[in-house]
Amino acid sequence: MKIAVLSGKGGTGKTLVSVNLAAATNESVYIDCDVEEPNGHLFFKPYNVSKKNISVKIPVADENLCIGCRKCVEFCKFNALAYINKKLIVFDEVCHSCGGCSLLCPEKAITEREKIIGEVQIGVSDGVTVITGILNTGEASGVPIIKSLLDNEEAGKKVYTLIDCPPGSACVVMESIKEADYCILVAEPTLFGVHNLSMVYELVRLFNKPFGAVLNKCLDGENPSEKFCTDNNIKVLGKIPFDNELGKINSNALISVRENEKYREMFSSLLKIVAKEAEYETAINS
Repeated sequence: MKIAVLSGKGGTGKTLVSVNLAAATNESVYIDCDVEEPNGHLFFKPYNVSKKNISVKIPVADENLCIGCRKCVEFCKFNALAYINKKLIVFDEVCHSCGGCSLLCPEKAITEREKIIGEVQIGVSDGVTVITGILNTGEASGVPIIKSLLDNEEAGKKVYTLIDCPPGSACVVMESIKEADYCILVAEPTLFGVHNLSMVYELVRLFNKPFGAVLNKCLDGENPSEKFCTDNNIKVLGKIPFDNELGKINSNALISVRENEKYREMFSSLLKIVAKEAEYETAINS
């Protein structure tokens, strides 16, 4: 079962939820798809870590073959190509490696070279397989690394695979939830939290994914995010209270379910609810 955890912005509690759900059972794989700022490994502290470079193809122009037709320049929607002073220039930093320019060139003047954009790390932490993607600073897109993370042979080997998605609703998040069986939307109890919740709510509906919400940092009194869930018929899977002890454990990069039995029971119960919901949705869809 692949469970994606996402939120409309960073700092909502997405990693808190995904790390602790993965640690609540030893039959799990944790995949950190937040490749621009991965931090799940700081909690798990995996050992026996292996590394694999991830590369993409970047166009290379042959000046002797290029006739300056500019078809490749006109084709590129990311402005990664320019023809200046009778020379085709490639801007690696904004190239998205679609390969269209080399296919389109009538003179076959464009070939491709490999460029390393980051790496995938795989380790183990008390029975949890930890897979982390790291995008090199300044690269245009983390999608190739996320594809490699989710295609890894370790993904799906255990009962649960927890996917810690990037924040927001951009293309890297879309790539992260493509293969998910169920999505957890993490939200804060504020009006700003409602705005961010609505972003990922629209996204999972667009992808027709079964989902529910976890409300983090809950206090007594009005909860705008809970009202949004009620108004839009979103199932609230659980509420995590605003808890100084939990915050202290988390800020020290420790895993709550491994530090305190109270939190183990809380996240184990949440995992059971998510699993039940996912099984129900799977049965309904089939």
